[in-house]
Amino acid sequence: MAAARTRPGTAAPWCAAVLVVLTLLALLTGSGAAVAPTGPGVPAVQSVLDRHAAALLHRDETAFLADVDPGFRDRQRQVFRNLAQVPLDAWSYRVTGVGPDGDGGGGDRALARVRVGYRLTGYDTSAVTSDADLALVRRGGRWYVAGDRHDAQQLWDQGPVRLVRGAHSLVLGTDGPAVLRTYADAADRAVPAVGRAWGNGWSGRVVVEVPSSLARMAALLHAAPDTYRDIAAVTTGELGGSSGAPADRVIINPEAFGELSAFGRQVVLTHETTHVATRAATTATTPLWLSEGFADWVGYGGTGRTARQDAPELSRDVAAGKAPRQLPSDADFGTTAGGLAQAYEGAWLACRLIAADWGDAKLTELYRAAGTGGSLDTHLRAVLGTGLDDFTARWRAYVQRELA
Repeated sequence: MAAARTRPGTAAPWCAAVLVVLTLLALLTGSGAAVAPTGPGVPAVQSVLDRHAAALLHRDETAFLADVDPGFRDRQRQVFRNLAQVPLDAWSYRVTGVGPDGDGGGGDRALARVRVGYRLTGYDTSAVTSDADLALVRRGGRWYVAGDRHDAQQLWDQGPVRLVRGAHSLVLGTDGPAVLRTYADAADRAVPAVGRAWGNGWSGRVVVEVPSSLARMAALLHAAPDTYRDIAAVTTGELGGSSGAPADRVIINPEAFGELSAFGRQVVLTHETTHVATRAATTATTPLWLSEGFADWVGYGGTGRTARQDAPELSRDVAAGKAPRQLPSDADFGTTAGGLAQAYEGAWLACRLIAADWGDAKLTELYRAAGTGGSLDTHLRAVLGTGLDDFTARWRAYVQRELA
């Protein structure tokens, strides 16, 4: 997941990002969950939920509610209606374990651990997945869904979802169409810019989710709001993902995003779209300075701005005689790390240096190579003809020259 952050201490906050792996939570398995002696087994619960999913896909509200306990029906009816505009290509529940609910309901109550998945028509080639616990109750010999607890919310848990389609984007949110259109317009400008920098090999489309508040954005990410207070947007995805990896989403923090200038907002969405494009080529061996610097390099590309304009924090450090000695480490990109803005700016300047001295194509080639494994020194020598120590020295000199 990439996080676009506002930089403190500047007249107009710009964006940066940190790439984080989307971690899939551990699941209960059928063998690991104690099955209630007189409760339903996995096949029985799976049958109920298969009907539930089919009814949702067919937009059949009556059938959707037929397997819901009366006490939970109003909540499920609202979720069903919140999804009315969402273009669903698939919806599924995969039961991974069934056990007692712990409420003393005996054989008439159970708790199922479920992997919920969905795909958006025209955008997702693989499912977005999340985990949930579903409470079940038996009435008249039949099992019904009686409650749920999701590890992370979805937009439709927060209210009616509205959507705006762009030429290269789909924006989902709980605000009105006029607000969502501004995100679609920025995303539509971002996609071609990313395509020119990265080339083919990705979908050329982006899905943007716009919750109504920081708290709701954090709920989508199953995190505390303070984690993302200064983060304008994040991109979820699985590093090095294959075609079967969960689909990417750019998720907006409307509070931090709203503090940005029009220029800053465009940089954020171009940066995040770059992470969507490069996700399959990004692995644990890709240094964050390269992935984040590359995304900023694309985001700032063609703006005609100077290095000092786009690296104000690092410029102040250089002027104070505190120029960096080493390339930013992965730890420097933690959301609570000191000097976070300087890490982003130094990473951007490293990629800017490569593009200036070796060419844009070599920067992209280095990015792709770094994700294949092996040492960064080896890849630098193979692609740029220089080792890590020499490149670091050239970067230090470049930072001094551009920011002095």
